[in-house]
Amino acid sequence: MFAFVAAVFFVCLSCTALAQSPLPPSHSCEKLSQLSPSKAKVISAQAVEEGAFTPPASITPWLIGSPELYKSLGGFCRVVVDAAPTADSSIKIEVWMPTEGWNGRFQGQGNGGFAGEIDYHRLGLALQQKYATAATDTGHAAGGTDASWALGHREKVVDFGYRAIHEMTQIAKTLIKAFYGNAPTYSYFGNCSNGGRQALMEAQRFPADYDGILAGAPANFWTHLLTKALADAQTTTLDPASYIPAGKLPALARAVNAACDAQDGVTDGVLNDPRQCKFDPASFLCKAADSNECLTAPQITALKKLYEGPRDPKGALIFPGYLPGAEQGPGGWGTWITGQEPGKSLLFAFGTGYFSNMVYEKADWNYKETTIAEGLKAAEAKTAKLLNATDPNLAAFKARGGKLILYHGWNDAAISALNTINYYENVVSKMGQAETDAFSRLYMVPGLQHCGGGPGANWFGQLGQSTADAHHNMEMALEQWVEKGAAPSVIVATKYVEDNPEKGVKFTRPLCPYPQVAKFKGSGDPNDAANFVCATEGK
Repeated sequence: MFAFVAAVFFVCLSCTALAQSPLPPSHSCEKLSQLSPSKAKVISAQAVEEGAFTPPASITPWLIGSPELYKSLGGFCRVVVDAAPTADSSIKIEVWMPTEGWNGRFQGQGNGGFAGEIDYHRLGLALQQKYATAATDTGHAAGGTDASWALGHREKVVDFGYRAIHEMTQIAKTLIKAFYGNAPTYSYFGNCSNGGRQALMEAQRFPADYDGILAGAPANFWTHLLTKALADAQTTTLDPASYIPAGKLPALARAVNAACDAQDGVTDGVLNDPRQCKFDPASFLCKAADSNECLTAPQITALKKLYEGPRDPKGALIFPGYLPGAEQGPGGWGTWITGQEPGKSLLFAFGTGYFSNMVYEKADWNYKETTIAEGLKAAEAKTAKLLNATDPNLAAFKARGGKLILYHGWNDAAISALNTINYYENVVSKMGQAETDAFSRLYMVPGLQHCGGGPGANWFGQLGQSTADAHHNMEMALEQWVEKGAAPSVIVATKYVEDNPEKGVKFTRPLCPYPQVAKFKGSGDPNDAANFVCATEGK
């Protein structure tokens, strides 16, 4: 659901090519302004010369990316559309189509957080790879942590929930066919967080929209996820003594690693499977005076609640708790959960923004005065049908040849990785393991924070990073599966020194199809993925 908090300015320089020859335009770009899509208006259709595009100002810098990216782009046709499926809708859509060398594919882009802006960075990456591509603001203009636009605008919530991405997809395909004289041979959608939720929403509601879908860290159980955010806000702020300052997180992370890091055979600051970590929060209790090297009794109580996750009055888990190992770092608890001071975390902003604007529709709603049970009941009644993408029946998507790859980082401090495992296992329960294996894979990524970053091998082509081939690039592996029937197996992820490819490779790790995990063979260089094997836990 949330925007990736570290900008990724690298591009995919090697991508699978279709067997067909690149298709030239059959019509001029400007003539597309004469089209009249259903319940939509073409605002502009402009031919952009090579290296000449400058993105508009953005509230969110990582949605723009590096100026060098735009300088590297070839000429393209840029079409801006305003779609209005309802009287209260105004969905801004941009469709970019390369003037030369189109690879015959369409790639739809998603949104993090509460959306509200066009992701020009991802448009640029896709265009550089010669995709025809499209992005949308999902029907409102705002920063990704701002939900005030939803207050009193039910149809805009519907647009955000599922309608805007489908509208974008249909309009883009219409424009692509008009421009090239041919529809896309294959269509793909890939994104993370709220974009992962959008991805699953497409597979569930509109199975004919895309041939291949890549869903990262999906916020698909939206109502329960945001109820957990409400619970976390109350856990860490109602009693001031329970708040865990950011200054204590490094020592907490060291204590977790001391207890669990060596369990996977490699002491590297990464927990290979945090579910196996049996860290006892009570062991971090201050024995004497309070300091940044320990937690007080109220803080220990709060820590246990964060790890365990909230429960309803009957004792059922509302949403999985956070896994140990994700406490420290730029994308850790100090950003997402505890904040640099009480009430200043991203999850606090998302949770309170959601409940005040989408659920209770009161700008002055007070999170301190709502019980978790009341909040969940109201959230389910008001928005579950609009925002949740939890249907495990993907038979229609599978029947038309669709392929789905899910991934989630074990170090995600925004959305518990257990949520994605739960969804995948629900699909298996509904469709059977053999049927699921025929069209879907799940990859759990040790040390990956929310969508990107973290101490683990966090580069595997999921966000447009430069990687060599389908063995190292999840997007390319998806294309190979869709177009050639080559189902993905192990994907090698890379950790660069300081997360900068120019500084060289720090280590590589295999990403294994769930439920397998990577295990060190016991000999050889532990920084080389070749010295690990994928195996099922306990075997």
